[in-house]
Amino acid sequence: MKYLGNLLFAIVTSSILLLSCGEQVQKDTAPKDQKKQGVYPELPGWAHNATIYEVNTRQYTEEGNFVALESHIPRLKNMGIDILWLMPIHPISELKRKAKGDLLVSDIEDPEERKLYYGSPYAVADYKKVNPDYGSMEDFKSLLKVVHDQGMRLIIDWVPNHTGWDHPWITAHPEWYTQDENGNIIDPIDYNTGESWGWTDVADLNYENKEMRAEMLSDMKFWLDEVGIDGFRVDVAHGIEQSFWDEMKAKFEGEDIFMLAESEVPSHRNSGAYHADYGWSFHHILNDIAKGEKNVDSLRVWLNKNRTTYQRGFHMNFTSNHDENTWAGTEMDRMGDAHQALAVLVSTFEGMPLVYTGQEEPLTRRLPFFTKEAVGFKDYAYEGFYKTLFDLKHKSKALANGSYGAPAELLGNDADVLAYMRSKDKDQVLTIINLSDTPQNWQVPIDIHGMNNIFDNKNLHAHTGDIISLGPWEYIVASNH
Repeated sequence: MKYLGNLLFAIVTSSILLLSCGEQVQKDTAPKDQKKQGVYPELPGWAHNATIYEVNTRQYTEEGNFVALESHIPRLKNMGIDILWLMPIHPISELKRKAKGDLLVSDIEDPEERKLYYGSPYAVADYKKVNPDYGSMEDFKSLLKVVHDQGMRLIIDWVPNHTGWDHPWITAHPEWYTQDENGNIIDPIDYNTGESWGWTDVADLNYENKEMRAEMLSDMKFWLDEVGIDGFRVDVAHGIEQSFWDEMKAKFEGEDIFMLAESEVPSHRNSGAYHADYGWSFHHILNDIAKGEKNVDSLRVWLNKNRTTYQRGFHMNFTSNHDENTWAGTEMDRMGDAHQALAVLVSTFEGMPLVYTGQEEPLTRRLPFFTKEAVGFKDYAYEGFYKTLFDLKHKSKALANGSYGAPAELLGNDADVLAYMRSKDKDQVLTIINLSDTPQNWQVPIDIHGMNNIFDNKNLHAHTGDIISLGPWEYIVASNH
């Protein structure tokens, strides 16, 4: 049984490990020839140049279900999306269901008002069932078939750090959960502070229990082998010890799947357990650049450190996701006039680009976490913008993900203009972005010939020493394709 005192010791230990992550990552055991070729861990061929789109099923349509979502799949395919990531599709626990803040649905007296609160999709009541609000398992399999028929892939959000309070494991196997000194099951602890995260609607799982670990992996395999999904985005992956991910890697050996960790823990990728993780540090720098608090120099420092920290895999980069949209604000709130320029950066830099629900509309408001409020698609004003970027990603070998693509070669040392070339075989992509709210003149450090700006199809021609003038947050993406 894992008691709170032991957990606090583990928290302190894990914090020390994270602070020195460059020395604490799992030993690299990949064969040298595989590492040289960049094929370990094996990334599915369909993910080499893939983009990813996060679907908030509850908010995506007025109906908020799988059947209604099906009609959007051809449109997303045409926009250049390859992988759909669905936020948790499982039933949501009734017990301790949150309404807003610390208010529980059960605390609301008016029965009609209680119906307005659906709870957090991350409070899973059963790992092997689907949320009846979204439809049946047959409805989900129908959606999956539509996705596959379009040549796309689908991954689901998996929540292994905790369950809802009425998950059957709570009563059948209380020892599978973290308990305090009095034997009471507790909600998750923030390993940075030793205090509760405030996620009082969920119960923390005990990863010292081998039976629970085995059952968790069995439930994940059910979705891979019996339902036929294409992988997982794993919630709070940073809160679970590396040894479990090593078990998962062994269990999933041979599966043609894509694994994405909600973490920025180097061992998750360096061990080969995950193909990708979150580019949180990169994202936070972009937010700061948009506010004028940082400049291109901060990206140079980040890139150098990032390349020494990670030996495998790549980041998923983004200007928004469900957490950012709900709790921090839309990309327009956080990035203002810079939001499209930063979307260009995310889409052409090293890593896999993410589009969150409604960004192609564009969505200009926050989506609530515990209630329903449909996006209300109508204009799709940014759809062509993303399609232009993703068509290039699919055509150019240079923009492929991870080691299958090319590293970004930074050009010049300007503090406000970020320019980089990515070249592989005969493919070249040049990106130039004014990352400031004032006009900039950028001195070209190399000769540029035979490249076209993908947004206006005009030839980009310049000699070393020439000046290119850029307006505030203006960008150029040029390709020889």
